[in-house]
Amino acid sequence: MKDIMDKHAIIRLKQEGVSNREVARLLGINRKTVARYWNAFNMKVIEIELAGEDEIALMQEELLGKPKYNATNRARHKYTDEIDKLLDEILEEEKEKDKNLGTHRQNLTQLQIHKRITDAGYDISKSTIALKVKEKRNKSKECFIKQIYDFADRLEYDFGEVKLLIDGKKTKFYMAVFSSPASNFRWAYLYKNQKQEVFMDSHVRFFHMLGGVFKEVVYDNMKNVVTKFIGRSEKLLNENLLALANYYGFKINVTNCFKGNEKGHVENSVKTLRNQIFAEKYIFASLENAREYLEDGLINLNEASKIEEEKQHLLPVKPKLALGKINQQTVNSYSFVQVEKNFYSVPDYLVGREVTTRVYPESIKVYSCHKLVCSHRKVDGVGQTSIDIKHYLSSLAKKPGALRNSLALKSIPELKSIYDKHFTKNPRLFIEILTKNQNKSIEEIIEFFKTYKQFSFEVEPLDLIPSQDSINKKAVMQMSQYSSLCLSAEREVANGY
Repeated sequence: MKDIMDKHAIIRLKQEGVSNREVARLLGINRKTVARYWNAFNMKVIEIELAGEDEIALMQEELLGKPKYNATNRARHKYTDEIDKLLDEILEEEKEKDKNLGTHRQNLTQLQIHKRITDAGYDISKSTIALKVKEKRNKSKECFIKQIYDFADRLEYDFGEVKLLIDGKKTKFYMAVFSSPASNFRWAYLYKNQKQEVFMDSHVRFFHMLGGVFKEVVYDNMKNVVTKFIGRSEKLLNENLLALANYYGFKINVTNCFKGNEKGHVENSVKTLRNQIFAEKYIFASLENAREYLEDGLINLNEASKIEEEKQHLLPVKPKLALGKINQQTVNSYSFVQVEKNFYSVPDYLVGREVTTRVYPESIKVYSCHKLVCSHRKVDGVGQTSIDIKHYLSSLAKKPGALRNSLALKSIPELKSIYDKHFTKNPRLFIEILTKNQNKSIEEIIEFFKTYKQFSFEVEPLDLIPSQDSINKKAVMQMSQYSSLCLSAEREVANGY
């Protein structure tokens, strides 16, 4: 095929009166080619002179544009009618398979189709078959109709994966993303999984953060939304989602399968949040730090949104829906309850009794007689334990010798170190200090021990009180008051305290 420079050279030389033979010699091309281009140029000039105003521009483009090569009548060499017929049969089999399976994801590849044809004894290249398969499978492209939504009419939801380094460990997290096409507002929250309780929690967080509810929420066919497909089009929706929608008063809209464009705003939002927020910074000390960073990034991204205007059109939000999976179970002999294959301690007086556990995405709460008795942060993995030494103080007071090797003490290495250094000969005193200060956190108790580690603890337990100044004054007073009694107290310990 000649390029536009060849075409330009032919026309210029012919306009100067050079013969076809001489042009062909000068340009190194066939004399018939020269004649064809020159004749086509002259014919197009005549057509332009006779054409109407609306047609001139197109004709001028054809006159001055690149030369076109007509291959419609070119004879096929290796690609024969027999190969074409076999290819049609293979593609018809693929269509039948699509109908039976309800998916196109198991179609033969172009390489597999080429192998089928060569196995049948035909000598044909892979590239030729690939072009023919593409030609035969090619469908007219879908036309998307641009949508414009009124404020509060539509909210789109999706999950997106994010990989971060948390405390030096590569971890995969999931962003629950909400996106409003009307106001161009985006919001997201990081979770460790995509389970149902996470799905529900993200909605409650979003509605109450915004202070209102959208009229419709759009989802794809994720498991948290669709429990079961009935036939080709009917879907059984998740009962928890139905309850959530009934409570907050929004309509559920589920897109067609494989139609991400039907919730295109949130699809783009997932990419935008992942790239613009976590592309530059992906290393964090903790998940909480990553969440704070995401929150700051969302504030910047939403500066140009019209969310404040949209808030005026939202449905009123009801009191926060109490989530959490509820279970009834009996406390085992180690004063543990089991939740999702992990174990959580409860106060030892509940051993053998039935309690109620409420499971949230990141915490566990335990109730007895409708009263909250303890709570834990949810632990990851399988067979792990979350234990609070204060849950065992009553039992340890009766069995002080069990303290040294207890899981409750060993689960807090810093406290265990203090015990080993100061209390191995007097575990009762250690238990008494913990018992007197049950209302304080373990961190506060450890800090107390570290502050007064230079004093002898074999005197009398120092009661912790909120004011640090008061603690200091009381400690000094007690130390001076009981300094003369230290030796006698230590003797009592040595005699079997």
